[in-house]
Amino acid sequence: MTEDQYLTVRHKTVRKANQLIQKSRFSLSLQQQKILLYLISQISPQDEDFKVYHFSIPDFCRVCGLTYSGTNYSDLKDAVKDIADKSLWVRLPSGCDSLLRWIEKARIDDKSGQIEVRLDNDMKPFLLQLRENYTQYEMIFTLHFKSKYTIRLYELIKSVHYHEDLEYQKTYEVAELKRLLDAEIYTEYRNFKQRVLTPCVAEINEYSDKTVTFDEVRQGRKVLAIEFNIKTKDTLEVLRIKSEIDKEFGTDQLTLWDRIEQADEKREGA
Repeated sequence: MTEDQYLTVRHKTVRKANQLIQKSRFSLSLQQQKILLYLISQISPQDEDFKVYHFSIPDFCRVCGLTYSGTNYSDLKDAVKDIADKSLWVRLPSGCDSLLRWIEKARIDDKSGQIEVRLDNDMKPFLLQLRENYTQYEMIFTLHFKSKYTIRLYELIKSVHYHEDLEYQKTYEVAELKRLLDAEIYTEYRNFKQRVLTPCVAEINEYSDKTVTFDEVRQGRKVLAIEFNIKTKDTLEVLRIKSEIDKEFGTDQLTLWDRIEQADEKREGA
């Protein structure tokens, strides 16, 4: 890929049905989630069927800001297998829970480092031809996240923030939030807050298009629920964040933010 192509791929759009975000339960590592987002971002809104999606391991590492090595190759190969072996429960509108798989088949060419993946047909209603009740975001906002919980929380926040121009509140019971984030291992709230909630909110605030704060809903000393306050950052701040991520991941191309700064400097010097 050229530098322009790396930029284009990082800024591709991920689209998921809200059911898949709000009504599903799955356990995937940070790397596994990023692989899936990379694949989902290759789906066009016009696609009527899943294609065989191709990507090279070196290109994936470059897009995600990783140094390519033999270890990365082995890790990614194992990660694709783990994704294919895992299933997830999704609550359907009928009230039934359906067991689905992410990947139907995968093939890796050891010589070229090329991966071919076809997503499972049962995922079509949640990823293809989405017209309503879906969430979309640029993949770049997830690339700097260091916790698997941050991606899940970011998607939840995006899926409930319907009106970009308005500040919005959403409350989750603590037990439900742990379940949705796959963080039920943290049985004590203080550990959940320290290891998941606080660092995830900090990552979202630093590297995404959203600003998030949270309040604890208490009964006596016990925290029963979390109320999130969500708003969208202004356009210039979002451009600055995307530019910084692109540069940190190694691009030497001028971003839109760079051009805005250059124009401002010229006006000030005139």
